[in-house]
Amino acid sequence: MTVKKAHPSPAAPRQSVELDSWEALRLLGTVSLGRIVFTRQALPTVRPVNHVLDDGDIVIRTHEGAALTSHTRQADGGGVVVAYEADAIDPDTHLGWSVVVTGYAHLVTDPRELARYQAMLRPWVQQTMDYAVRIHPDLVTGVLLTATDESPGR
Repeated sequence: MTVKKAHPSPAAPRQSVELDSWEALRLLGTVSLGRIVFTRQALPTVRPVNHVLDDGDIVIRTHEGAALTSHTRQADGGGVVVAYEADAIDPDTHLGWSVVVTGYAHLVTDPRELARYQAMLRPWVQQTMDYAVRIHPDLVTGVLLTATDESPGR
């Protein structure tokens, strides 16, 4: 495996503009890869996953031995608190956006819903993914990274 060197930082400063929750979710729906954050043995755990946005909820597929599967299975009816992050940031210009969703994750148990998600969302790892987890966003934040008109020394 070859590791690329990090891109040099762009010379111009960047401006961070807060996005409203509607625009943040819209942007999240334009990409298929994100990171789920949950607790495992009382510590934060992050996993890259692919997702779909379905009626405002984020849905990911998972498998029997996954920590998230067992974590959501053991939760009461309230689900488990998770964070979900997705972004599209250009590695050369450092322009783009980042969205973080915090909410409750629930294991999808309805067979028809599960079949629908299995048809909608193809796993990108070669593993049987018989489960789906739905995250209902309670808090949605996002930032847009844009170029500023300021030049150094102004």
